[in-house]
Amino acid sequence: MDTINDFIASALPYTEWPMFLLLIGGGLFLVFYSKLMPYRFFGHAIAITAGKYDNKDSKGDVSSFQALSAAVAATVGLGNISGVAIAIHDGGPGVVFWIWMTALIGMCIKFYSCSLAIMYRGKDSDGNLQGGPMYYITKGLGERARPLAIFFAVCGLFGFLGVFTANQFTETFMSVVKPSSTLFEMSEVNWKWTIGIILAVITSSVIFGGLKNIAKVASAIVPFMVAVYLIAVIVVMALNSEQILPALKMIITEAWNFKSLATGGFWGLVIIGVRRAMFSNEAGLGSAPMYHGQSKNDEPIREGLVAMLGPFIDTILVCTLTAIVIILSGAYLEDSSGIVMTLSAFEKTLFGWGDVLLMVIVTAFALSTLFTYSYYGVKSLSFLTNAKIGKFYNWYFVIMIVFAAVASLELVKNLIDLSYALMVIPNMIAVLLLAPKVNKEAKKYFQKLKGEH
Repeated sequence: MDTINDFIASALPYTEWPMFLLLIGGGLFLVFYSKLMPYRFFGHAIAITAGKYDNKDSKGDVSSFQALSAAVAATVGLGNISGVAIAIHDGGPGVVFWIWMTALIGMCIKFYSCSLAIMYRGKDSDGNLQGGPMYYITKGLGERARPLAIFFAVCGLFGFLGVFTANQFTETFMSVVKPSSTLFEMSEVNWKWTIGIILAVITSSVIFGGLKNIAKVASAIVPFMVAVYLIAVIVVMALNSEQILPALKMIITEAWNFKSLATGGFWGLVIIGVRRAMFSNEAGLGSAPMYHGQSKNDEPIREGLVAMLGPFIDTILVCTLTAIVIILSGAYLEDSSGIVMTLSAFEKTLFGWGDVLLMVIVTAFALSTLFTYSYYGVKSLSFLTNAKIGKFYNWYFVIMIVFAAVASLELVKNLIDLSYALMVIPNMIAVLLLAPKVNKEAKKYFQKLKGEH
């Protein structure tokens, strides 16, 4: 495992700058090119999500709300709870500011990419309607761009594994339950194998049921688990209200720390923020368009506006609240990272049992993420081969859950960071080249909307 980790870690620096330029540079271009359009229609996006504009006769498999729930289930999860802790551990409190900036830009990227997911839908070998980067690359840019789509799908076979989630859930269980002190005397490694197998079995029971089953479970779990987590965080903040403003002040002042202890100094700090924000909300990655491309929606702009809410919910809201709890508790000063740091923060601030509550929440987050992530991998393999072979990805997915339970955090973090950085490149190239088509469609949509009122 150490050899694999060393190889991945050595490859990471070569992918970070292209990712950074395309995600931030390309994202800023889209913000100005859109004339802030997605942000100006934020209220309209909420109305669409609420079902005000649903049309039962539209093509697709799931409603816009179910697509958003499934996409948010894949993003609101351990990336927001342990990913923020990893970011603060690696770069200090100031990294949260750069997570915010990336998320705001990410809202615009999701608007464009998920609009394209409806504009350029294709069909798989079984004749089922499909959407996502592979389809808007090949149908929007033409067959000459197929190598870009293939490159994206190959990277997706690794990037869409649930390894980070499985790893961090296992760490949560080991930290809270401390199984060595239970009736079942087993070594730590055997406990991890056991947790991995149980996670794999539960995940299998949902993912082999297909997209509709995944969307149904996700739309039931997501609103509930987000609500419970937010209530827990709000209670912590209410009990420590005098520490909230100092925590926010620290985030903003430390963001401009040019003598940052982060690897790479100030720019290293910014890159950590960009990397963790992308891991949190996946804007620019191309995963959300795979779900939104399945929506019962014939209006591309409408779907793009719904998708834009994803980064706002999971990064601007959830990540910020997690960061404040970590900072005001002082947990960020400890020599811990990932979920262990967040567990410590909750234990300190919620009467000593906050870590147990967080474990319950993390269980729901982890399972919903595992349920939804497998679908991305199935689509990637289906594109590279055919729909029948694509379904075999689920077996590979559940086997890797078991592997991730016993792997090191460093290995799974590096594997996902490398895969994500590589996936951003073909996806963002396609989104930037096809942006004029989205603007043209948006002009028609808003003129039509104006005529209806």
